[in-house]
Amino acid sequence: MQNIGFVRAAYTEELRAIEHDLLEMGARAEHMVEMAIDSLTRLDNDLAMEVLRKDDEIDEQDLSIESRCLRFMALQQPLAGDFRIIGTALKVITDIERIGDLAVDVAKIGMKIEKEFGNADVVDIPRMGALAREMLRLSLQAYSQHDTALIARVNQLEDEVDEMYRVLRGQIFENMKLSQENVITDGWLLMAIHHVERIADHALNISERVKYMVTGTFRDSVAPPEATS
Repeated sequence: MQNIGFVRAAYTEELRAIEHDLLEMGARAEHMVEMAIDSLTRLDNDLAMEVLRKDDEIDEQDLSIESRCLRFMALQQPLAGDFRIIGTALKVITDIERIGDLAVDVAKIGMKIEKEFGNADVVDIPRMGALAREMLRLSLQAYSQHDTALIARVNQLEDEVDEMYRVLRGQIFENMKLSQENVITDGWLLMAIHHVERIADHALNISERVKYMVTGTFRDSVAPPEATS
């Protein structure tokens, strides 16, 4: 009986360790997004380079967590509920790693604009970035607490990000019409807001994976259309 208890304790501890590492990876990615948008707005090349360096840490964590998850499945033979937890972790770290990549892309855009002697604070990218970061934070909180109630708020924020993307895109297009000498900078800004929108999309993916982990269903089922006579 003691051996069984020890094995079960080790099993539970490994699940907790995977969750801890995933949440740490997510927090690092969120911080990368914050730094990337700040570096873009202020055209701070030193801060942008720090984002690039932190991407290596995210990549290392991605590989480490993936290895632990695969080893856990191979050696522990988890039950259905725990299998969903591990499967969700494998999917979530992919989204987090991609968020890190997109943060790098945003930081690089700031470096390009600085080289063009452009101006990056003509539209409110920080506000859009803050919404995307909040989506990521809530999605990770939902994962940690197995709380599907938070997913509704993530969906609401996704709508806000999409609306803000449309508004900022319109403002950038207008800037292009009024000041053609800044068209290169404005083109880079269009790419930047697209990257932020994609960050929000990956945060939404995480929340949907959490719903599957908790409920066993990935999306709300759609009722079949009514038969017509």
